[in-house]
This record gives sequence, structure tokens and C-alpha cells, in this order.
Amino acid sequence: MEKKQFQAESKRLLEMMINSIYTQKEIFLRELISNASDAIDKMYYKALTDDTLVFDQDSYFIKITADQANRTLTIRDTGIGMTPEDLENNLGVIAKSGSLAFKKENQSKDGYDIIGQFGVGFYSAFMVADVVTVISKAVGSDRAYKWESTGAEGYTIEPSEKESHGTEIILTIKPNTEDESYDEFLEEYRLKSIIKKYSDFIRYPIKMDVSGKRLQEGSESEFEDYTEEKIINSMVPIWRKNKNELTDADYEQFYQEKRYGFDKPLKHLHISADGAVVYQAILFIPENTPFDYYTKEYEKGLELYANGVLIMNKCADLLPDYFSFVKGMVDSESLSLNISREMLQHDRQLKLIAKNIGNKIKSQLLSLLKDDREKYELFYKSFGRQLKYGIYSDYGSHKEVLQDLIMFYSSKEKKQVTLDEYVSRMPEDQKYIYYASGESIERIDKLPQTELVTDKGYEILYFTDDIDEFAIKMIMSYKEKEFKSVSSGDLGIDLDDSQKETEEEKKDNQELFEYMTAQLQDKVTSVRASKRLKSHPVCLSTEGEVTIEMEKILSAMPNNPDVKAQKVLEVNVHHEVFESLKQAFDTDKEKLSLYTALLYSQALLIEGLPLQDPVQFTNDVCKIMV
Repeated sequence: MEKKQFQAESKRLLEMMINSIYTQKEIFLRELISNASDAIDKMYYKALTDDTLVFDQDSYFIKITADQANRTLTIRDTGIGMTPEDLENNLGVIAKSGSLAFKKENQSKDGYDIIGQFGVGFYSAFMVADVVTVISKAVGSDRAYKWESTGAEGYTIEPSEKESHGTEIILTIKPNTEDESYDEFLEEYRLKSIIKKYSDFIRYPIKMDVSGKRLQEGSESEFEDYTEEKIINSMVPIWRKNKNELTDADYEQFYQEKRYGFDKPLKHLHISADGAVVYQAILFIPENTPFDYYTKEYEKGLELYANGVLIMNKCADLLPDYFSFVKGMVDSESLSLNISREMLQHDRQLKLIAKNIGNKIKSQLLSLLKDDREKYELFYKSFGRQLKYGIYSDYGSHKEVLQDLIMFYSSKEKKQVTLDEYVSRMPEDQKYIYYASGESIERIDKLPQTELVTDKGYEILYFTDDIDEFAIKMIMSYKEKEFKSVSSGDLGIDLDDSQKETEEEKKDNQELFEYMTAQLQDKVTSVRASKRLKSHPVCLSTEGEVTIEMEKILSAMPNNPDVKAQKVLEVNVHHEVFESLKQAFDTDKEKLSLYTALLYSQALLIEGLPLQDPVQFTNDVCKIMV
């Protein structure tokens, strides 16, 4: 029996493929099962043109058999089989795909799509096997043939015996080494898990002899071991079923089976797209945040299938970061895969799918917001922060997509409201969308800066997430209404005559405020009479883009430059404290310096800012008590 050599190029390709093309050894079983499925598909195509053949799908299956004693794993199919020429051309020349050639010859016929394209998947078997034996009998042939190889050294082809058409691939599994265990590929549980992971939705039954225990007949306590042939794969995926036949419970069961989360999904989305790119998808919006969601360890992405075969566990390119909470899968026959079928070769089709999916997710969320507010608020509690991060990221390029989905607590409604709801309630004379930032709703409620806005009857949005102000800075305006902080130097509110400072008051107070500004040195840009305060004696406002809350957040970040807000100390000239300031200015400048330091410290505490010198503050308090 003559031993034949692989072509030089094929030999190098085989060595490279075994060592580097596939990232996981378990992939070999996916590849061999996919080849077996292709072989059965070819029977279907052949039956379309050959009247002597009848394609009875029930007669076609794939059988996996593990023999631990002899360390062999057999993958058998009842497909079209191979002639000696097929064995020579398809297995003797690496990267020559018989499936691809068959597909091109039969591309005008309707029917099942052939998975294999590159002709290298078969050789992944050498990652786990020392010897690969193929016994095949072509349909219509009287004789079977055996192809056998130990790897790059070459192969042999000789006559063999086989009862019916089809192919058996027998792998002699490698012995264990210090660094690698190959026993797992002979273990029933492990083989079942690989089949379920990658080939669960192959359209033909994948069978295995499964062991178990049962009560012996006639006994109430004695058990016996037994073996039973079972179908391991589901075959018909849920996404290929008619939506009208499926219930919410079916989708929830799929969610649990795929282990997308330990919760129940708030909403599911079943997509069947047939256009420039053909794909099917089932997407889920979870109810709860995964424990690692807001960490670097979290990995986003959808499961990606090509014709029912799992290609990637998490395809990140299918989801924008701001929708990274979405779970689910996509199955497409339009994808161009690379040689290992582990990655995409071109991304044009993927971009089309991703764009469509992004639009569908947004529409679903808007629908949930409109039709089931309670569920949307549950979703927003878990993932609203991510939507705001999406607005802030990439210099606000996604704000148009996301701004209608975000919500903030309302001072009037006492609940979360959308920007659209806020604007729809604005009085005609209101020029801006007002917001206040703080650590909590309770703290913002007590802010002195809200007094004038509240007195005018304007609604205030409460920003309690550290990302809120940064996101709003990216939006800038919503429906032609700009955002303005209640701590802004100019609130843009028309004042009543009683609130306006007369020219005489400005002149009288100017020297006092200049003296106080000098006492505070570079801590504030100025001290001025407040137009916003009614009952409180003092507060801080800001000038410029950086607010006090933004300063706090930026200061807490590691390796962040020392970014400071331009603070203004505002004093309520109608408060009794102001009379003490004026009296001290006229009679006791030392006391005025003490009052100025105390008022500034009070304003810092109101804002939740740290005191630069707590000891000095307590000493100053003691001074006014004696």
C-alpha cells in the first residue's frame, strides 16, 4: 500500500493550522459535525436532480461514539459519502473544499446552504488525534474506501468495507501530556457540552449513546447501569420558528437555557431580516444589572451563528457600547468567515446587521417607555447610567440616538421624567432647562441655589449620577432649549423690581465685597450680591463650563489634572447676616475677615466640598462664641 505525500504547500499549511489557526481544541468537533451536516445536505441537492433518489430526512443523522478503552472517537454520518477520487482531492489537498465546489455547481438550486467553504476544518482533528481514519462509501457505489493519516507525513487510501453510504471519521485521541489532557474528548459529558455549545442547531439529529442509572426491574432499591441512544442537539432553533407559535414562556426558557442571565428578561425582540443582508436574531433586555457590568471585566456581545453553527460566543461588533446590556444571538447565512470560522473575514455585512440591530433596540426601548412605564423604569434603574455614558462617549456623537431615552428626577413630579416631558411642561417665559447637581435627591432639595428657580415655578431636573452633567454638556440643548445649572452665575431669569439691586446698593456694597474677595484670595473669583437667594445667607455659584459637582468628580479621579470651578461667593443682601457684615466692615475689619472665612466655609459645606482647614474652621466658630 503506497503512502502518498501531501503537497509541499499543503504540508506547511497543515502544520500551521494545527498549531495556530484554531484558538481552542474543542473546535475540531464543531468542524467535523459541520462537515457531516454538509454531506447530508449534498444528498438533498443530489435528490433534486436524481429521480432514483428519495431524500427522507428521518433517515439521515450524525452519530458520535467514544471508546475510552481504545481511545477512539468516531463521527459517523449517513450523507453522500466519498469516492477514492473525492478522498484524494478533498482530503489529500488541504484547503481544497469539496463543499465549496459542490455549492458552486448547485448554487441555482433551492434548498439548504452548505456550511463548509475553505476545506481546512477536517484537519483540525489533528489537534487532538495522532491518527485520523476516514472510511467512506459514496452513494450508488458498491465499494467503500479508507483514507488514513498520522499528520503532515502523508496519507494512504485503500479499499475497505462499509454497509451503507456515508462517512465514518475515526480519531485516535492523543495520550495525555504534562501540559495537556486529551481525555476530555472521550468523556460523555464533555462531548455533549461541546455539541450543545457549537452544533445545537445543526438541522440533523446528532446522536450519542448516553449512560444512566435506573431501578432494576422488580426492585425498589437496586439500580442498574444502562445505555440509551439519544439525540443531543435541539435541531430547530427557536429563532427559525414562527413568532406566532411562540409564547413569552418559550423566550424566557431560551434565555435561561443559554444562561444569558439569572433574572427574567424585561423584554424580548425577535427579528427576521430579509434584505441586503439576511439574518435572524433574538435579543433580550435584562431586568437586573450583571454583578460585573460596570467593570472592565464585563464582556459585551451577542452569540453569532452562521447557518446554525456557533462562530463566536460574544461578538462585540454587533452591539454599540451604549446597548452593551442587551443579550441574545444572531444567525446569518450572509457572513464571510475567515479560514478558521472563528472570526469574520469582512465586516460590511456585520456593520449592516449591527446598524439594524441598534435601530431595533432603540425602537423597542421607546415602545417600552411609552407602553409600559413601570417596566421601563425598572430597566432604567439598572442601565440608565450606561445610556448616559453613551451620550458622553465619542464626543457626543450618539446623543441623537439616546437623548429621548434618558430620564432624571423632577422637582415637580417627584419621579423620573424624560427631557421631552420636561420641555412639554415648560411655561412660555422659561428660557432654559434647569438642573441641580448633588449626591442625592434629599441633598439637592436643600440647596440654596434652587430658591429663585423654584420661586418662579420652574421645574428642576435633579442630577445625582456622576455622569449626568458630563452627558448634558454633550447634548447642549434639547428641542432648542439650552441646559442651565441652578448654580450658574446667570440664571437667565427676569427679576422683579424687589429683587433687583439698585445702583446705590451696588455702590454701597462694592467696597465691602472687594474687601471680602481679597480676604478669600484665590479661593473665589469674586464676592457679590445674590439674585437667587431668599432665605439662605450665602451660597456658591460658578462661572465657566466646570461646575462644582464636576470639580468634585474630576478631583476624585486618579492622575487627573487639578481642574477647579471658577467659584463665586454669593451673599444674600436681604438676610440679617448681611447687616452684621456691613457693621463689621465699618467698625471691625478683623471681625469681617472672620465672618468672611465662616461664610465661605459654610458655602463649601452646603456644596459637600471638603474644608481646606477644618481646625481653623472650628477655631473660627469658637471665636464668635466668646
